[in-house]
This record gives sequence, C-alpha cells and structure tokens, in this order.
Amino acid sequence: MSFKISVTGEDISFDCEDGETVLEAAERAGYVIPYSCRKGVCGNCAGKISCGEAKVKGQGLCTGPLEDVLLCQARPISDLEIVPVRIRTADPVSRKTFEVRVRKVERPITDVAVIHLRFPIGNRAVFRAGQYLRVLMDDGDSRNYSLANPPHRNDSAELHIRHVPGGKFSQTILANLEKGATLKVELPYGEFTLSEREDQPAILIATGTGFAPIKSIVEHQIKSGGTRPMHLYWGSNIEADLYMRSLPEKWGATHPWFSFTPVISCPDKNWTGRDGLVHHAVQNDYPDMAALEVYACGAPVMINAAQKDFCEKAGLKDEAFFSDAFVPSGFSA
Repeated sequence: MSFKISVTGEDISFDCEDGETVLEAAERAGYVIPYSCRKGVCGNCAGKISCGEAKVKGQGLCTGPLEDVLLCQARPISDLEIVPVRIRTADPVSRKTFEVRVRKVERPITDVAVIHLRFPIGNRAVFRAGQYLRVLMDDGDSRNYSLANPPHRNDSAELHIRHVPGGKFSQTILANLEKGATLKVELPYGEFTLSEREDQPAILIATGTGFAPIKSIVEHQIKSGGTRPMHLYWGSNIEADLYMRSLPEKWGATHPWFSFTPVISCPDKNWTGRDGLVHHAVQNDYPDMAALEVYACGAPVMINAAQKDFCEKAGLKDEAFFSDAFVPSGFSA
C-alpha cells in the first residue's frame, strides 16, 4: 500500500510507502525538506498537514489542517497534502557505510575531543559542507556528529565531540578511543548547508561544538574561492571553551568577506570582548535582518531563542533561518 503526498501550492507530489515517513519518501523521490536529528526531537522538520491523516511518533494521530507536525516521524495512513518550511529538488539520497580507522585523537580542552578518521584506501565520501555522519554502534544504536572537514577532504572525516557525563558513547567508546581503533559510520545526513543565495550575507552562530559544521562551511568557501559575506558569532560560557578560537581569527585576518565575534556568557574580569547571550550580540549588530540568512548550530535553547527573536523583532524571514540543534541521538531521543 502507498499514499500520495502533495505539497500545497506547488506542482510537487510523490508516493509514500506503508510505514515510511514523509521525510524518507521525499528523499527517495528526490526532494529535500528541512531536518536535523531525524528523531522527532529538534523540530527542524516541523510543517503543516493541510489535509489527510498521519500517525506521528510523539504526537499521535494527526489530522489536517494541523500545524507543527514532525514530518520526520509522520507516517501517512491516507493521502496527504503538506506544507513544509522549505522543499527543493535534489538527487535521490545515496548514503554509504564505511568502517573507518582512527588516525588521531586531539583534546584541545578537557571535555572536547577532535577525532580524525580515515576512510578505507580508495574510498571517498560525497557530502556537502555542514552535513553530518552517524556512528553506528554494535547494538544498533547510533550517534550523530557533524563533519568538521570540508567536502574536498573526502577521504577522511573530522569530528568534534563533547564529552557528555554518563553518555553511552562518551563513557563506553570515546573515553577509550585511540589511534588505530575502528568505527562504523554512515553518511551523509543533514540539511544544514548554505543556500544558493550568494548575494545574501550569512550570519553564522555556534555554541560549543556547533563550531564543527561552521568550520566545514567556511573552509569550503575558502577552497572554492567564494566571497559571500559571512559573520561568525561563537558563544560559550567561558573563554577556554572556544577550543579553536585561533582558526576563525585567522580566517578574519586573511579573508575580507569573513568576520568573527566571540561572545562569552560568563566572562571573568580579564575578558574584554563581547559578553552575554550570543544571539543578543547578533541582534545588537544586525537590528534589521530582512536581507540576511542565519545559520545557527549548537544548543537547542540558543537556536529556539534566536529564531523567535530574529523573526519577531528583527524581520528575519522564517525561510531564511537554518539550524542544526544538537539533541540526544540515541534510542531514547
């Protein structure tokens, strides 16, 4: 059994097989809608059902018209008409699974590990700047980690992983991960990638290891010779948490299209830079965001507050806000 999914106001429709989610069906048909965690936690996939019915994990039976339906968890039980935040055509998703080897483990600060992985000889992974991979665990569970390396370095992967006290991956795998160890990964995933609107300045916001996909995005533009204006705001509780601060400082000194502003929420007496909430610093600098795009990655509380304030108070268009919320990615999510 299959159901027809159509998009309100668009000449777009595709089939959804029984038990398949709207997101999975869209990808199979060559369409992309926003998503991040694929667990129904981050909310990036939320859209409207104009008419029809679907069973949605965490939301129960959803009957249109209904807003804020998690399309990554929506399994139709009738034909559906939907309104996603965005939809675009793309090549049907082709993901690959690799057994990768740990080449190097760095610890720039106590609770962050930078893991360098090497794909098998002769294998390369196709991905876009800002996407993520899944580390597949022996029990069938998985963890999502952004690719910090740019797409032209596709024979390897760089992951920035924060140690989570009591975390399954942190405690059982990451703590003992050494050079030569192997992991099974699947990629690519995610839609936290730059739009094609190169004339619009991009505001990049990161908290913690949300810097990882930003690093991939900026390094890709450097490699490709792009000049799209970008302004990165990297927020943390204390100065030491900006574990690669010298890198965006170098980008700012080298490339006239790039600016960097670190923001500390709990500064000590020696800090002379910007302080407070990172999205407040952005809003102070850009009170009118009507002509901007925003790419925010990291803590969900920051992302939710930024989207609300930017759209309600600074004129940012809903479709110009792109995000990747770092939420739990295991079975419990």
